[in-house]
Amino acid sequence: MLSVKPQILVVDDEPANLRVLKQILQDDYRLSFAKSGEEALRLVNNSKPDLILLDIMMPDMTGLEVCKALKSQPSTQSIPVIFVTALNEESDEAQGLELGAVDYITKPVSAAIVRARVKTHLSLVQADTLKETRLQIIQRLGRAAEYKDNETGMHVMRMSYYSQILARAYGLCETHAELLLHAAPMHDIGKIGIPDNILLKPGKLTDEEFAVMKSHPQIGADILGEDDSDILKMAKTVALTHHEKWDGSGYPNGLAGEAIPIEGRIVALADVFDALTSARPYKKAWTIDEALTFIRDQSGRHFDPKLVVLFDEVLAEILEIKGRFVD
Repeated sequence: MLSVKPQILVVDDEPANLRVLKQILQDDYRLSFAKSGEEALRLVNNSKPDLILLDIMMPDMTGLEVCKALKSQPSTQSIPVIFVTALNEESDEAQGLELGAVDYITKPVSAAIVRARVKTHLSLVQADTLKETRLQIIQRLGRAAEYKDNETGMHVMRMSYYSQILARAYGLCETHAELLLHAAPMHDIGKIGIPDNILLKPGKLTDEEFAVMKSHPQIGADILGEDDSDILKMAKTVALTHHEKWDGSGYPNGLAGEAIPIEGRIVALADVFDALTSARPYKKAWTIDEALTFIRDQSGRHFDPKLVVLFDEVLAEILEIKGRFVD
């Protein structure tokens, strides 16, 4: 299977400089060339390159102006820009980096340095793309469970943001809170494995049917499996533990107190609050006050008491999210 070489745009008003960079890079990359800033912007709009090597000192439109224009447009702001320039004052470098460039190469260029810098920054682009693709796949897998249930996409959005807000309030770092935001939509992925006659039954479940329903956290954990990805590890934890209760009366493993991972405790509260305050085919939405009364009553029983206190403290943020993502 043939792999497509990355596309690099080289911008310089001096033909000799373009020839040097062509000689260095032509064996490993697809190259396009521009002799002015205006031409560079036209080429970028017609065919988005993977990386741009950009001279600073050009007539009419400088490289700094080109970089600023690129970073001002959503469609081009993610393209990495490396300045290739004779300027080597720290102020010039700082200005370029402030505008969004990722690196500097000084003239006269070294072939080894050019190849190394280009390879490094293209690798970072590929890593970011892989991370974004993985996140999109996870989000789409989370939506799969919605098609089998009475939940809505907005429910998943709301409870995920509620979880992020609670994680911050609890003192988890921003990276941890953001991971939970992206992992929380997977909490009910195990419902894919529950038969429709049980999952969609309009009336009360029998004891036997409820026993089947209670298997969905383990099914979710099995679906997510073992993976080195931080987000998938957290998603598995959330799927397995979001029905555990503080007093040990939850399922599937009867965990209690801090034996329940904090991610599961947070999602449990976020999920229940949104479920209570949302209308479903089988019930009316509870008022905010009714839901809060229930949550406070369940402090130390269903929910972590500390999280219940924090929920009250961040209620304004919770309600802002509720208002933004309306069914």
